[in-house]
Amino acid sequence: MRNLVMTMLTCGVILLGCSKDPVDNLLSEEPTKPVTETPSDTASAERAATTAAVHKAMPLGSDAAPFGYYVYTPAGYTKTGPTFPVIIFLHGSGEQGNSKTNPADLDKVLTHGPPSMIKKKTWAPSHKMIVVSPQCHEGWWDRDHVRAFIKYISVTYRVDPKRIYLTGLSMGGFGTFDQLNSYDDNQIAAAVAIAGSGVMNATFTKRISKVPLWVFHGQDDRTVLPDFSKQIVPAVNALNPTVKAKLTLFPGVGHNSWTMTYSGSGMGKENPSYDPFKQDIYTWMYQFTKP
Repeated sequence: MRNLVMTMLTCGVILLGCSKDPVDNLLSEEPTKPVTETPSDTASAERAATTAAVHKAMPLGSDAAPFGYYVYTPAGYTKTGPTFPVIIFLHGSGEQGNSKTNPADLDKVLTHGPPSMIKKKTWAPSHKMIVVSPQCHEGWWDRDHVRAFIKYISVTYRVDPKRIYLTGLSMGGFGTFDQLNSYDDNQIAAAVAIAGSGVMNATFTKRISKVPLWVFHGQDDRTVLPDFSKQIVPAVNALNPTVKAKLTLFPGVGHNSWTMTYSGSGMGKENPSYDPFKQDIYTWMYQFTKP
């Protein structure tokens, strides 16, 4: 019996020596690498998240700005990074609202122009720009409040102070002209006024001659007649400004001349007797800086 037990123990030892425990097999194999980001991948993802383009609603009262507004910051924008040109877009009368009492009102500013293009993902200027779209809640664009808003934006965001551009349609076109008319020391490097109007006088003409201006209007506009647009541009150019003012008219087009202007779809549809529309307005503005 003793011999039998010893024989069985010996065989067990031999068997253990000839095979590995399943745990030993797992440990001896090349471990499977988990599908996780490396620290560098994580950092890259974080950087991408913080520098992606953002279109943010800022209801009236959410900061110290005199208007509620939408602000678009392009990819690459950070609070401590490089500065960018900025476009201030003034909407028309139909997009007014008070986002302090009704935050949903602010979405009205996404109806036309650059903020609409951003919403539809068709915004693709040749140079990255910040786009700020304030909402009028006062019945009309108050010149002093618009000026204060532009100053606020220029110090709150990473704005290139030499590249502040202003554009507006209809009531916003009035507001654009009014801003150029009101101050000798305005911050605007270039402006585009669409389907707007203003007050014709010598002081205005002299002030506006200091700012590169491109005016667009539908020739058949019966809401805001194109008369002022057709008068102000030659009056400015009579002063021999450093940059001549431009006027582009669309024959057969009524009040809405802004969609074809902002999108560029009006190129080739302009009246050949006036300035051609061969360059998008964003590239045109970008070439000008304010000393």
